[in-house]
Order: sequence, then C-alpha cells, then structure tokens
Amino acid sequence: MPERRLVAIVGATASGKTAAAVAVAARLPVEVVSADSRQVRAGMVIGTAAPTPEEQAAVPHHLVGHVPPNAAYTLADFLREAREALDGIWARGHLPLLVGGTGQYVWALLEGWQPPAVAPDLVLRAELEAQLAAEGVEALFARLRDLAPLAAARLADPHNPRRVIRAIEVALADAPPPTVEPPDFGWGVVGLDWPREALHARADARVEAMYAAGLVEETRGLLARYDSALPAFHTIGYAEAARVVSGEWDLPTAIERTKIATHRLIRMQATWFRGDDPRIRWVPGGDLDAVVGAVEATVEAAGAPPVG
Repeated sequence: MPERRLVAIVGATASGKTAAAVAVAARLPVEVVSADSRQVRAGMVIGTAAPTPEEQAAVPHHLVGHVPPNAAYTLADFLREAREALDGIWARGHLPLLVGGTGQYVWALLEGWQPPAVAPDLVLRAELEAQLAAEGVEALFARLRDLAPLAAARLADPHNPRRVIRAIEVALADAPPPTVEPPDFGWGVVGLDWPREALHARADARVEAMYAAGLVEETRGLLARYDSALPAFHTIGYAEAARVVSGEWDLPTAIERTKIATHRLIRMQATWFRGDDPRIRWVPGGDLDAVVGAVEATVEAAGAPPVG
C-alpha cells in the first residue's frame, strides 16, 4: 500500500462513521485516528458514543478515552498526538483512517494548521465564565470580535461558549498568529451523506439509547469525582444529564433538550462539511459497501505527499 496517505471519514453526529470504519477494516489494513473533541475524555463513554470494546477490537483506535475530564486539551495537543499516531500507523504499513465529526480537528490536520500553543489561563477563564453567566455568549463573541476580528470571522460556531472563550484566551495571550504548513502526506475525504430528516431520526434514537444505557448514572459518577464547572460537563448530553442529577429536570425533559441540542450540532457540523465541498467524496451513509468502495478509490486518488 502506498506510504504516507490517509483517508478521512467525516459526517455529522449519528451518521455512522465508526460503523463505516469497522466495515473498511474488514477489507483494508487500517487503524483509526479519532477526530472527536469529546471522545478523547476518559470515563465519558456513553454520552460521547465512544467506540465500543467490540469496535475497538475490530480496528485499532487512537486518541480515544485518554484525557481526564479535568485536563486541558487544545487543538495544538490534538495535532501533536494525531501526528504521533499517524507516524506509528505508517511505520506499521497500515492506512490511517481519520474518523470524526469535529471539523476543526479534521481540517486543521489535513490543511496543516500550526496553531499557537497557548496554555489555559484559569483566572481569565473564570472571568469569562462570569461574563457568560451575566451577559450571555453574544457579549463574549462581541468581545472576541473587538479583540481579534479575523479570529471571530473564522469561528465556525459563535454560539458555542467554549469555543469563544478559548478564542479570547488565545487572542489575549499575544501569541504569534497561526500559520499553515502543507502536510507531508497525501489525503482524501469520504463523507457520509443522509437526508436531514433521516439523520435527525438516527440522532434522536441514539439519544434515547444513551439515556437507556445509563447516561445519567455515568454523569452522576463523573460529577462525584470532578467539578461540575468543567467545560466537559457543558457539552451535549452531559449538560442535560447533570440537570437530572441535580433534580432541576426530569428525565423526559433532559432527553428532549438533548435531542434539540443534537439537531443544532448537526447544523453546525454542516458548516465544516459542506455538501458542495469538492474535496469531499459524498456517499450514502447507509450503504457500507459504497463507503468501503469510496475509501478504496480515495486511497488511489490521494496521491503522493508534496515534494519540497
């Protein structure tokens, strides 16, 4: 197999990316590098739809479940760890599959972003969290726009407070501006396409399955060990389950709110993985044979890494 190539399998949440990777692994010698900003967290299994032990036995997975919920994890951390994983996979003669729905992670790796390595500023974060609680995310985004108009314009989801807070943190650190260095490997992207109604139905079914599998109990156990103010507990599923744990919401309310938040996430992911993006080879998400065929074709089309 040609060296130093990879194929990314992308799509919205609940589009079946892990199942697609397992299907590819039955035909090709592949290993998965996860591009999911939540699946990196240790102990956060149900709410992130992390690969099951059976799925991880079917194909090796990297960057899953290795970062404690209370540890900082930046885009720079992901890129460093992803490159380390890729080097190991290529050394073993296997094909890396970059699998995930965190668009920032996917394109940062494929396009060669070089983000500034800015450590978290806990004092600043506390100040920004207080402003968020008092004034809302719109005020935080306005602050970012004043500080760094270009960073604000590039932010894919200005309604995500975690993203906005991190962008302000980077802007105030007076770090060098991010640069781009073309990667030294060839790559291609396969996207899993679903009609929006079908995707919402799949997402809703997955939300119900998560709660049935014990999402509230998983959240209760995590909150017994970690501070509820951590960003990890403000993500979809855990934020709603935490309100059940606290007694603020009943279970049906949490399930419904989780579904609504997931639909919003799906819309946001579509801004990263656009249907008209010529870099993405879109295939029907429910046709695993078509997915495998597209990956095989994309390996050949990925080409050799750039020279010089």
